[in-house]
Amino acid sequence: MDLLIKGSTELNKMFAALQNTAAGLRRDFGEIEDLQQSLKSAKDFVAKAAARIEENILSDLQLVRPSAGLLTPDVSKPGDGRDEFVLALSGAANFVRGNSHFAISLALRSNDETKIALVYSPIEERLYYAESGNGAYVFSAYHSERIRVSNLKEPQDLTIGYNTVGMRPVIEGTARETGCPALDLAWVASGKMDAFVSDPLDFAEIAAGELLVKEAGGKFSSVSGDVIATNGKVEL
Repeated sequence: MDLLIKGSTELNKMFAALQNTAAGLRRDFGEIEDLQQSLKSAKDFVAKAAARIEENILSDLQLVRPSAGLLTPDVSKPGDGRDEFVLALSGAANFVRGNSHFAISLALRSNDETKIALVYSPIEERLYYAESGNGAYVFSAYHSERIRVSNLKEPQDLTIGYNTVGMRPVIEGTARETGCPALDLAWVASGKMDAFVSDPLDFAEIAAGELLVKEAGGKFSSVSGDVIATNGKVEL
């Protein structure tokens, strides 16, 4: 196959699967505005869209590694016990309200280690991706460039993303809550945020983001379930 982005053939096949699925999501997003008068109808519509993502992308991913299992927030399908695709629609609550800040998070894990990570924003058509040991990148408008975490450390200069029930004290700087943890982690990796702090999240939503942050030179931890990702210079 022709390589679309810098990386392995498997990475490119996974991106092609994301693009196929994203085309349907963009159509769904165009229809969601017609359902805004009924939030319940919108939620039901998005739940069906998320289920369709899993169904559609699984057939494409089986061409990448046929014996791999699948893990999503709602589905766990056993595979060969070695390889597993980890998939989530991050920012579904934004999708429900016609907010374009959502993403598909997809990771390939082998022997309990994430080897390939992709976080794709269907509306912006921007992909953040990484392969273990090969750095992290962003792809948009047919151009890839390497990304790295920020170098900021002074409290007044920081932008910190939150996904918590109660806003935690911030040393200083700007606090943001975007509602899409997968993209928040991608933003830490690309230097758009300096850190991200969250209450416990479903592993499917953060598997790809964890590798992105680490490959971009940052730090990631999940202590007692809480998620903390930083540029390595911020102390939280």
